[in-house]
Amino acid sequence: MEMSNPTVYETLNSTIPSVIALLDPDRIAPEGAGEVAKFVSTQGAAGILIGSSLMVTPHFDQFIETVKKNTDRPLVLFPGCAHQVSRHADAIFFLSLLSGRNSEFLIGEQVKAVFLIKEFNLEVIPVGYILIESGNYTAVEYMSNTKPIPRTKTEIAVAHALTGEYFGMKYIYLEAGSGAKQPVPAAMVQQVKKAITIPLIVGGGIRTAADAKTIMAAGADFIVLGSILEKSKEQFTDIIRSVS
Repeated sequence: MEMSNPTVYETLNSTIPSVIALLDPDRIAPEGAGEVAKFVSTQGAAGILIGSSLMVTPHFDQFIETVKKNTDRPLVLFPGCAHQVSRHADAIFFLSLLSGRNSEFLIGEQVKAVFLIKEFNLEVIPVGYILIESGNYTAVEYMSNTKPIPRTKTEIAVAHALTGEYFGMKYIYLEAGSGAKQPVPAAMVQQVKKAITIPLIVGGGIRTAADAKTIMAAGADFIVLGSILEKSKEQFTDIIRSVS
């Protein structure tokens, strides 16, 4: 009997706990995308997310194609809106912004994207996306026109995460946002992880190995590193080594 290849979801889950790299095409030039993809792959990233809150570059598809040619890791779209879909990716995080009350990011952008996703035969991974207050105003807050869950309101985060699981989401993603002043509180990570049975992703504001170890120890299955990669490859490497 012929065995089928593992899905991206299965491949990622086989690496728990681990680090996922986030590449923003608005911040990395297309000609540098291949080098960055090779770097994060050799350093041990379990997968690569590609996406942006805004997407001003006209070279999105080229960027993804270049990354795909330079990595053997799962390449997953992390879209900020409906036009961030590419046939060159392996899968897409089908995000629903559960923490907000703006219907455009709960279901509106998703409806606009579905026919392209189907046409490109992308593996769809439903993700409950939850913004957490980070200490400053982030791009994702502005673009989504939503308020994050307050850092001190752990019970609200737990309720939203459990709702995402009951909706059938395959991951819960706690997001402090790109350029966050502070990462998601460890106590919140711990309580969310205790309440749900699906894998937990945590991103935003993770700048040091100590941050990463604290969040992993609290129960995160994956941490996402984006901004730190753009600022310091050495710190990116240190963080991966600290949690591997």
